[in-house]
Amino acid sequence: MDRRFPVSIASKLASALVLLATLAGSGRADDPWVVYKGGEGPGKGKHIVLVSGDEEYRSEEALPQLARILAKRHGFTCTVLFAIDKDGTINPNRNDNIPGLHLLAKADLMVLGLRFRNLPDDQMKHIVAYVESGKPIVALRTSTHAFNLKSKTYAKYSWNSREKDWEGGFGRKILGETWINHHGAHGKESTRGIIADKNHPITRGIKDGDIWGPTDVYGVRLPLPGDSKPLVLGAVLTGMKPDDPPVAGKKNEPMMPIAWTKSHALSSDKPGRVFTTTMGASQDLLSEGLRRLLVNACYWAVGLENKIP
Repeated sequence: MDRRFPVSIASKLASALVLLATLAGSGRADDPWVVYKGGEGPGKGKHIVLVSGDEEYRSEEALPQLARILAKRHGFTCTVLFAIDKDGTINPNRNDNIPGLHLLAKADLMVLGLRFRNLPDDQMKHIVAYVESGKPIVALRTSTHAFNLKSKTYAKYSWNSREKDWEGGFGRKILGETWINHHGAHGKESTRGIIADKNHPITRGIKDGDIWGPTDVYGVRLPLPGDSKPLVLGAVLTGMKPDDPPVAGKKNEPMMPIAWTKSHALSSDKPGRVFTTTMGASQDLLSEGLRRLLVNACYWAVGLENKIP
């Protein structure tokens, strides 16, 4: 487990952030989500819905951080959704309730920080409708295995789906990969980003080593499917500090992609843009390089790559 705080403390802190944001006028007091109104900037007029629900890597902390950056510095209006317990508090261990998913109907971009969610049909249908619309998706860390659904209605979205053409579920079909393994030793071998495509708009302003995180590299099957294009590779390091050397041998030969683009087209005639990174824990966002990567990815996803600063 990769946690900064016990879940009870983390959830109380996140709930306090929601309350403070609401009192500041960024949302209605009875809404269990946070709205960061966009200011001036290239993203003005566009709405991003960020969906958290991950008890392992604290997406209820990471996504509000990202949303505030996107709103205050880049002009996007951002709504952050949370896993909500029966008593109304944020609890990422509650895997079957994320209020507010209906807001995806009017979103320009969906950002996911999910892990093994078992959402009821009346909530899951909003995510499915968004995906089928062909709108863009940005997915972080455990979103490759976002769903573990008990209902048969949308079972093909589950991470371990065996349905024809949906093997590996939403992760493999839409994002490019499902859960495979910890390629780096969990909690012992951190990750340094190595730029694979220096000419892509998403990597603009980012150099080798600018991206670092204490989370380990995830394993993926190579090559990634379809038109997937690796942007950043993950060097597995010998320790948990940014200046630790890479592990010698097979773990870095070859290095696994930790960020890539892909397109998806289900019932939509126009393929949707997808960006996936297997980084994105709350601690990872301490890396300025990763924050830039995520912001650039949101610009690219909504077609504003020519506006990337």
